[in-house]
Order: sequence, then structure tokens, then C-alpha cells
Amino acid sequence: MTDQDSARRPKYRRIADELRTAIHSGAFAPGDRLPGENDLMTTYDVARMTARQALSVLRDEGLTEARRGAGVFVRSFRPLRRRGIPRLSEGLWGNGRSIWTADVGDERDLVVDQVEVTEVRAGARIAATLGLPLGAPVCARSRRFVLDSEPVLLSVSYLSAELVRGTPVAEPDTGPGGLYARLAELGQRPVRFREEIRCRMPTAEESDRLGLGSGTPVILIGRTAFTGPGVAVELNEMTLDSSAYVLEYDFEG
Repeated sequence: MTDQDSARRPKYRRIADELRTAIHSGAFAPGDRLPGENDLMTTYDVARMTARQALSVLRDEGLTEARRGAGVFVRSFRPLRRRGIPRLSEGLWGNGRSIWTADVGDERDLVVDQVEVTEVRAGARIAATLGLPLGAPVCARSRRFVLDSEPVLLSVSYLSAELVRGTPVAEPDTGPGGLYARLAELGQRPVRFREEIRCRMPTAEESDRLGLGSGTPVILIGRTAFTGPGVAVELNEMTLDSSAYVLEYDFEG
């Protein structure tokens, strides 16, 4: 960007740019307090609204967080590295571990603080994915995942109710190894997975449940699990806080 281009940018954008550069360079470390509105007004000779807008840009990018009565601080939250391929290995869930542990390792605790298991009627998308008649009963497992006291993920798994009714899959706690271990016990062992990824702005409900700042998009991941014969046994729709995740996929050519 040329000096002329920079001069044309709104003042609040230029202030945000300088603060962002300082954060990325380490001048402001995680947990450090940023200059407040009064400080920015004095340093840059701008109105309060301009200073407030500059700080809002960084908050919306997930770089900072406001603490009531204390100021604005560089966010110390460490992003989750979602390893899309290793996390689905049977070596993980087949040994009684949750696939979610692949994202955090043993040093951090990813917990489920909300669980709801219900039966719903399959709409067109779910029915087509699972190969069920339209309106067929489906078990819906809805969960919210929290890391370091921050909600980071909403997940809903859909499975044929006829397949899982009366089994641990239809209970809030599916037991060691989670859902895929239970499917294997039912003779429906997942061996192949397909994920589709896209991004959009969140709904009001998603923003509320994930505690998102305005302007923060979400990542949508739709994963279908298939058995050896190619039967789709689960559709898992995930909504991720985009500022909390790095998506990692390893491939061999």
C-alpha cells in the first residue's frame, strides 16, 4: 500500500492498522492492555468515536477483548488446530478416546457444556444425505464445546433413529470412544468421511451461543461418515468460531 493510499483510508482504519502491527510484532503481547479511547484521542488527535471504531475493528477480528471496567486487552486465547484427518482415525476412537481430543492434546480441556438429544423428522437435506425417506425419524445430538471458558463450537449429529434408538448413541453420554465407537458396536463402523467447508456470517442465535463479537464470521463444516459398503450413517454439522480455529489437512501426493 502506498503512502497516498494509506492517507485515503479512514483514520480509525489507520489507527487499527498500527495497533494490529504492534500486536503481531509482539509490542503488545497476549494479555497486555491496549491504549484506551482517551489515550488514542490524545496520540492521534481524533474524536472519541474514531478511537472507539479503531478498537472495535481489532475486537471484531478476534485480536482483542474488552473487559468491563478494565479496558481492551490483547486476546490471550490460543487457537485450536483442528487436524481434519488424524482426528478421524480409528486408532483414536477405537481406543476409547474422543475425536475431539485430537484438536487439543492432553494439556487443554475441551468440554461439552450443553447437550440435547432429540428425535426430529428428516428434512430434504438430511434425508438425501442419509438415504432416508423424507420425514423419517432422525436422532439429533446437539452439543456446545467450550475451551478455556470460551465457547468455540456448536455441533449437531444426525443419525437414523431406527438405527440408534435405545442405544447409548441416543443418550447424552455415548461412552468411551464416543459416537463412532458405538456405531462400530452396532455393526456400522465408519471407514470413510467426507467434509464440506464454507464460511458465512452467523445467525443471531449462533452469535449468542458462541459469544461472538460483531463482524466475526463462522466456519461451517458438514461431515458425512460412511461404512465400508458406502452407507452414510451420520451427518455432523459443525459451526466454528472462525477466530478460534486453524484448519489443518495433510495430504500425500
